[in-house]
Amino acid sequence: MIPARVQDAALSLAEAPAYLYDLPGLEEHVAAVRQALPGIELYYAVKANPDPELLRVLAGHVDGFEVSSAGEHAHVTSLFPGARVALGGPGKTDAELRLPHHRIHVESPNELRRLLAAGLEADVLLRLNPDLPVEGAALTMSGPFGMDDTGVAECLPLFDERVRLRGLHTHVASGLQAAQLLDLARTLLDDSYEEVNLGGGMAVSYTAPDDRFDWAAYGCGLHELRRGRRVRIEPGRALTAYCGYYVTRVVDVKRVRGEAYAILLGGTHHLRTPVTKGHDQPCTILPTGEGPGVGDEPITFVGQLCTPKDVFARKIVTSARVGDTVVFEMAGAYAWNISHHDFLMHPKPAFHYLRA
Repeated sequence: MIPARVQDAALSLAEAPAYLYDLPGLEEHVAAVRQALPGIELYYAVKANPDPELLRVLAGHVDGFEVSSAGEHAHVTSLFPGARVALGGPGKTDAELRLPHHRIHVESPNELRRLLAAGLEADVLLRLNPDLPVEGAALTMSGPFGMDDTGVAECLPLFDERVRLRGLHTHVASGLQAAQLLDLARTLLDDSYEEVNLGGGMAVSYTAPDDRFDWAAYGCGLHELRRGRRVRIEPGRALTAYCGYYVTRVVDVKRVRGEAYAILLGGTHHLRTPVTKGHDQPCTILPTGEGPGVGDEPITFVGQLCTPKDVFARKIVTSARVGDTVVFEMAGAYAWNISHHDFLMHPKPAFHYLRA
């Protein structure tokens, strides 16, 4: 169930579709995460959601930001001059290699040689792509990301007094529980390196939104494992997913070959998450409509796009009328910022922020 303050705000919106960000909810969540991580550095992966208002809340609790492009770098450093920035991502250009940073995550021996050729000082974490089995992961970061042991070994003799090796970076998989991530950490926390960045990958459940990652267990486990080393994590989705809501309205209800459909203003060009991950986006129906509809039966919620992939949720047993307000939850990460905004050139959503 969505918080009462979110429901009240959704009902008061004069326009839809709109994104609604619960900033007090984000503040409470990230403060609890920070408290659960004694001695662990916490960076935010900006790719999850670069919204400036969210970043301002996060900045009060994180040790820095992980960026993966010149655009993200410019965005973060303009908002927070002097903030610690870790520069990651495959395929860095020469210009990106020259960007000022606290740490740079090098992806290949060739990238390291190009960094050395730039003639600048840099503190490097080598991105490792370990051959580790990961059961139940939502996404495994294998393939072209980072290096295997052979690539790391090729890099080791190349460092000099300007370009310094600080440690390892790895992000093995996404959608993992605390116990799974701790098992990986036991393998990856190599005593030969003074610093290890374990990435993100904390599980976020769209089918059971109240079933949240156990930050306390993870923080306690990492604290025991770090043994004086600098250990850093960089979650994205697990920090901001819960604070975002996509609010829209039912514009039509109909049956096609016996199946009920509610057509909503907007679509997955605004909220691409469900079609990308292949799930039903959790939602709450607020009965504000007086038009025709269906009641207490399976209904599929779709958008306005000319594609059968424009689906928010399939065969949800509920009621829906034309004019009802639909609030999609967990829309605070990999939602608006990964969506194909200009397809069919519909209006873009408004953005509203709940404040304390």
